[in-house]
Amino acid sequence: MMRAVLIDDEISNLENLQALLNKHCQQVTVAATAQDVSNGVAAIEKHTPDLVFLDIQMGEQTGFEVLKLLPMRNFEVIFVTAYDQYGIQAVKFAALDYLLKPVDIEELKEAVNKTGRKLVAQTPTAQLDFLLQQLKKPEASVSKIALQMQNEIRYIGLTEIIRCEADNTYTHFFLADGEKILVSKSLKEYADLLRPNGFLRTHQSHLVNPKYVKSWLKEDGGILLLSTGEKIPISKPNKETVKKALQQL
Repeated sequence: MMRAVLIDDEISNLENLQALLNKHCQQVTVAATAQDVSNGVAAIEKHTPDLVFLDIQMGEQTGFEVLKLLPMRNFEVIFVTAYDQYGIQAVKFAALDYLLKPVDIEELKEAVNKTGRKLVAQTPTAQLDFLLQQLKKPEASVSKIALQMQNEIRYIGLTEIIRCEADNTYTHFFLADGEKILVSKSLKEYADLLRPNGFLRTHQSHLVNPKYVKSWLKEDGGILLLSTGEKIPISKPNKETVKKALQQL
């Protein structure tokens, strides 16, 4: 069983989430709920939960304040948020789980099951520490990303990533030291996440770090030659966007 604390400033959201957990996630026991930062901190310190469901925006404060005020963060967090809220990019860079409001039942079950596996495999402190570090930086100045692998989480510098390649719903990361990492998220998710940091979506299957682009070859409609010698195709719909981005480097 997982003991959980729910923190949200809207009582209706708390009641709805608790009802969904009671019905669909019976491995979770709700130990307490809270509607603001101070009561959230108190509930966590009192009940020492395995899992915290944490709303990001709570009036004038944010759920991140809860994490900052806790000297020990030995629990997993599932953020509950609206897509465009402050901090969602940092949550993604830290490879932490989040649910969009209104909460979807299947996504809730998947997030809870994933959390159960993570609790068995590791302690969550490093991910939360990484998240709080990212929140101190502007989005475009983020220098590292957390990659959730099968048995570990790797923290990779963005400058170490040469390119990413789609493999159905998975993504391969090709690193400067020759290592290849497989992550169970789609290329689209990483393209959206890394675009503010200059990464180029050249093709539906390819995302490239422009730092490693050596030249543009005028063959097969357009190909990027990387400093590694690899050739990456450029699809027709992406050609102008890629060209403009490279001209601005």
